[in-house]
Amino acid sequence: MSAEQRAYLDTSALAKWYLNEVGSEAFVDFLQGLGSAVISSLTVTEMRSLLSRRRRMGDLSAELESLLFAALLSDIDRGWLLQTPVSDARFAEATNLIARYPEHPLRTLDALHLTMAADLGVSVLATADGVMADAAASMGLQVARF
Repeated sequence: MSAEQRAYLDTSALAKWYLNEVGSEAFVDFLQGLGSAVISSLTVTEMRSLLSRRRRMGDLSAELESLLFAALLSDIDRGWLLQTPVSDARFAEATNLIARYPEHPLRTLDALHLTMAADLGVSVLATADGVMADAAASMGLQVARF
């Protein structure tokens, strides 16, 4: 990765920055080589859901859940993560994307992430989701898999 490179971070990859998971070390190395890391407002909502699910499963305490989500918001406020809004137009694009790549069983939110990455003109999509990675490669995006 070059320092000028912009990557869109899917929630499944970004979680590896805040949680110690398989692939976390590789993701940290990846982030350190980026020029900028881009997320969407969808990513923030998904991260809140992911952390809440981990708390309900007993993996995180309520305090740690709050601390990790606050760290995400702080990373956005500091400009370390560049957050972009999801416009209404992205929903129509996601609908078309699902139809355009029927060989990939894209879920709704994954299709939204992919339309965001494509519309933002990033050079790389970072994800730990195999279906999303395969669809992104079919779209011509460079994929960093975690």
